[in-house]
Amino acid sequence: MKIDRQSRVAVVAGGTSGIGLAIARHLLDTGHKVAVFGQTESAAKSARSFFEAEIASNQLLVGCCDVRNPGEVADFFHDVETLWSSIALMVYCAGISPKSADGVAKRFTSVDLCEWNDVLAVNLTGAMICCQAALPGMVNQRFGRIVLIGSLAGRTRPMIAGAAYAASKAGLAGLARALVSEFSADGITVNVAAPGRILTPMAGTAETPVNLDAAKRIPSGRLGEAEEVARLVGFLVSDEAGFINGAIIDINGGEYTPA
Repeated sequence: MKIDRQSRVAVVAGGTSGIGLAIARHLLDTGHKVAVFGQTESAAKSARSFFEAEIASNQLLVGCCDVRNPGEVADFFHDVETLWSSIALMVYCAGISPKSADGVAKRFTSVDLCEWNDVLAVNLTGAMICCQAALPGMVNQRFGRIVLIGSLAGRTRPMIAGAAYAASKAGLAGLARALVSEFSADGITVNVAAPGRILTPMAGTAETPVNLDAAKRIPSGRLGEAEEVARLVGFLVSDEAGFINGAIIDINGGEYTPA
């Protein structure tokens, strides 16, 4: 199947590292103009170095803003549309997952309200804020693709992530369904890509005990790669995926296979 190569404007929230960085790379490779942002200036600086050639050719914009701050997000989206044109594709990949020193989340009874609120603010409320910033332009052009990056932890019993992370990722499915009900008539699709354990800086190296144990649970016998998630997202934002709407698509090597 040939995926369209029409150049569109994309924003990848949390696109300065890990899965988000791979998604940005894939969208660039398929001809789109891409704006990415992270929460820290150090993350933005690293992404600017990684994408130096693309920035020079005006194919990529790298910024820094806090997804919990509606004003900062609105300003970034406005800057993108001023530089290029209306945003057609938005991928929400920002996320945090607090862990103990052994790489596993704290027990639920040890999680304080501050940590709980922080995780939901970044992983779920930030998605709402970014969707609110992207949707007006999508409605005006009667076209839009939104992909929210969920998680295996939001689909079934979490083995590594904590309760706050699992709850936040499960919440993305509800958000997607609500947006489908409201905006499908405007030519907008909203889907969730739900990765299992993926090799990223957040997950650590393949040789850590927690990742070795995770690989044993996966029928494919390995952890996933960020580029594999990026290719799924690349399809979901394409014209060929126009009838895929409100779906939660698992990409976990067979660890979770719902009927």
